[in-house]
Amino acid sequence: MRIILTILICFFLSEAAISQKTEKPPLHGRHWMAITGKPLAATAGSMIFQQGGNAVDAACGMLAATCTMWDVLSWGGETQALIYNPNTGKVIGINALGVAPTGATPEYYKEKGMDFPPEFGPLAAVTPGTPGGLFTMLAEYGTMSLADVLAPAIEMAEGYPIEAQTANSIERSKDRIREWKYSRDVFLVHQGEEREAPHAGEIFRQADLHATLLKLVEAEKKALEGGKSRKEAIYAAYDRFYRGDIAEEIVRGTREGGGLFTMEDLDKWQVYIEEPVSTNYKGIDVYKLTSWVQGPVLLQALNMLENIDVKEMGYNSTRYLHTLYQVMNLAFADRDFYYGDPYFPPEEPMEGLLSKDYARERVKLINPDKNEEEVMPGDPYKYQEGENPFRNYLEKWYDKSAALFEPAQIPDAEHEASFTAGTTTIQAADAEGWVVSVTPSGGWVPAYIAGKTGVGLSQRMQSFVLDASENPYNVLEPGKRPRATLTPSLALKDGKPFLSFAVQGGDIQDQVLLQFFLNVVEFGMTVQEATEAANIISFQMRNSFGDHSPKPGSVQMRNDMPPWVLDELREMGYRIDLRKHTSGPINAIYFDTENKTFWGGSSNYGEDYGIGW
Repeated sequence: MRIILTILICFFLSEAAISQKTEKPPLHGRHWMAITGKPLAATAGSMIFQQGGNAVDAACGMLAATCTMWDVLSWGGETQALIYNPNTGKVIGINALGVAPTGATPEYYKEKGMDFPPEFGPLAAVTPGTPGGLFTMLAEYGTMSLADVLAPAIEMAEGYPIEAQTANSIERSKDRIREWKYSRDVFLVHQGEEREAPHAGEIFRQADLHATLLKLVEAEKKALEGGKSRKEAIYAAYDRFYRGDIAEEIVRGTREGGGLFTMEDLDKWQVYIEEPVSTNYKGIDVYKLTSWVQGPVLLQALNMLENIDVKEMGYNSTRYLHTLYQVMNLAFADRDFYYGDPYFPPEEPMEGLLSKDYARERVKLINPDKNEEEVMPGDPYKYQEGENPFRNYLEKWYDKSAALFEPAQIPDAEHEASFTAGTTTIQAADAEGWVVSVTPSGGWVPAYIAGKTGVGLSQRMQSFVLDASENPYNVLEPGKRPRATLTPSLALKDGKPFLSFAVQGGDIQDQVLLQFFLNVVEFGMTVQEATEAANIISFQMRNSFGDHSPKPGSVQMRNDMPPWVLDELREMGYRIDLRKHTSGPINAIYFDTENKTFWGGSSNYGEDYGIGW
């Protein structure tokens, strides 16, 4: 009888998942789709498309707009992207993450009494990456001029009606913003009044940023007048930002506040065009950027789940949620120990980590009856050539991290805010076949603005570790990229685009993207249904921000979860925090190959918005 009841519950849960209503309608388009973190920025993307640009042009236009709007990032942050090129049938990775500057060493921060680099200020900053990423994507794969692509952002820098979300974020952060001269002058437009931040709907002007963007367009114009090609002219703007007068002011303004940037740091930094990593899940090829971000954890999780009939378990049943939580814990434990900058030794064991055989062994560790709090990284070197050079650290890893554990607590507001810090998403596609998935981040409010440039600096330095025993692949070193949480996603089916998807929110990103993907592939949801669907967020992995502490057994769930599921999970050792929303916000595009159209999805949580045609 109990077996029959379980089957019926799973059936009805699955049927409910497939037939659920959505708060926002799905987007439909035949010619193009533009989705991002703010309505005005999505409009900027649509403007680029209407002028004849391709998906790369539109993505760059949306990137510029979101940076100008401080949509949980700024112009001094970092950009990472996956691009599907229909001319080659290949997926391309864009690595535009900044690096630690000269003098940024573990010893430097330890001498200041820090266990990790700080969360805010000039000492939290890696070199700017977003401008270089934008210039490179546009020059190599776009069709339009920089002037045309930046036009919406330039107009917005001159003045745009600021939305409540960002305005209120400024107000909440005003005490810290007051510490930094140039940030104070930009953000606190009503200094001395009760509310010092802009009001929602007020015209927010950024004169310094406006001047900086005009300088970039000026550099392009002069290069074109000098007979340079479109691509060469865009790279002339790149040079002015990283080697010219803009770079000089960024360095001066950063060092004025105690930062470490040098002109050589900006000059030597470069964007990498990379081959992404991938796995095949039931005939679908899923692509992620490699170990300098956390993206491969989704691939590791899919490799493990391929050995389990998750559809039979039923959407958001107790067994399903417990299995997801355990699989994510195993994948993220590997992230916390093995991921780092692949351009610096030691070489990350990515072949072993993404091995199907490794996944089969890892999934055997799942206890079907309770949550395992002492989750350890595995040893992927058994599944590739070479010996594990850090077995000594691995054996002591849990003992090292145990001091950070607070198993009796659900994350407080401060821990949760850092756990979900930063980032926006950009999804763009066109009828020609170009697809772009971007998760830009860094320089979120409260940002340190570098001098008179209007450029808010990244806070990504905090994702480094200072002690090799915590993660020997991600130890701070000048010129090195920190292992970031940022994680765009692309999936192909039969060699053609199937899904483009991404989400903001620090360490939650690949957790909710995994569930989104399964919602579409296993439970037959539309992309809009999948973006709004109830899911879970684990806090058991190490936080990539702040003090890097984990909260074993802590799970955030939506408050409409069935009470019997909550009771059963509590009996299995979970500490549950109920919320109205847990899903994102996720943005996604599904490619309807039969009708040759796009389905767009944009979460009902947050201000994310899309436009299709």
